[in-house]
Amino acid sequence: MLQKGTKAPYFEGTIETGERVSLNDYAGKKLVLYFYPKDSTPGCTAEACSLRDNYERFLAQGYEVLGVSRDSGASHQRFIEKYQLPFHLVADTDLTILKAYEAWGEKKMYGKVTLGTIRTTYVIDENGIIVDAIGKVNTKAHADQIL
Repeated sequence: MLQKGTKAPYFEGTIETGERVSLNDYAGKKLVLYFYPKDSTPGCTAEACSLRDNYERFLAQGYEVLGVSRDSGASHQRFIEKYQLPFHLVADTDLTILKAYEAWGEKKMYGKVTLGTIRTTYVIDENGIIVDAIGKVNTKAHADQIL
């Protein structure tokens, strides 16, 4: 996991609309960058809905929210539409962003070690510095963990 106080790695990716997005697009803004395993699964849906339900609180405090998973743009589009998510999701199908943010690696599921997305959230300040790193995400109350 990346440490607080370090510079956020530069990233570029494609959001659900097919448009490109990069860390530079958030220069001068605070960014909640969250990594999650899979669209429309119970934990990931709870996490996304926690962020959705508190989105106005994030905006009021000057935060933008951006989610990243290895799902396709089409999958992200369905996820956004089904749950009315007000923020964008990056399709990191080649794992470039996940690896740069140390959100891809070994994890245990049901006693078995597998490679996959490690649920992680980084709060990045206006200058591109990581000011918070959350590795033990409470999916149902994730917005409260951040705010």
